[in-house]
Amino acid sequence: MSIDTKICGIRTPEVLEAAAKHGARWVGFNFYPPSPRSVAPDLGAELARMVPTGLRSVGLFVDPADDELEAVLGRVPLDMIQLHGGETPERVAEIKARWAMPVMKAIKIATVEDLAAIPAYAAVSDRLLFDAKPPKGVVSLPGGNGLAFDWSILSGRTWAKPWMLAGGLTEANVAEAVARTGATVVDVSSSIEERPGHKTPERVERFLAAVRAVAVMAN
Repeated sequence: MSIDTKICGIRTPEVLEAAAKHGARWVGFNFYPPSPRSVAPDLGAELARMVPTGLRSVGLFVDPADDELEAVLGRVPLDMIQLHGGETPERVAEIKARWAMPVMKAIKIATVEDLAAIPAYAAVSDRLLFDAKPPKGVVSLPGGNGLAFDWSILSGRTWAKPWMLAGGLTEANVAEAVARTGATVVDVSSSIEERPGHKTPERVERFLAAVRAVAVMAN
């Protein structure tokens, strides 16, 4: 069994290098300015040009207007757009068509009822990402909050499109998360930071080592 990892919210060459060196398959750059993990288009372009062959680069956006997308996509070489806000299926399809790029849509999950939204998004997206929905009344960012959801909600289920698991994953719980959900791709951000927005190569290395150990145990 192979388990791939996406390291999201990369802001420095050192963390990008660690992700590549220790086995990540996806790297994410955050273009949502309110996030402490965000990068300006110039820095995003610089980092994206450093991504080695074999890694896929993803740009994260939250309810972006067309001019916001153009400001990034016109300068930053990316392999996929990640939509992490309240975009409708129609908006997802529109973005995918306009920029002729693969699109991954994040679905926020707290209860089994949240799965009802998946088919409409699966019909227009190339990939799905399942993340935790913050509790009501909690002020939070659209992602990267270090929150997990009840993984048993996904147990035994399949969808028409490939998907990633996000939300509160750590080196200590990723084995349980994979076992309970059947995820073959995991996405991590906040648990590999010493403080919001500041990842360290050492924490990236430890998380990727934990994912490799899960894959070995599964074989």
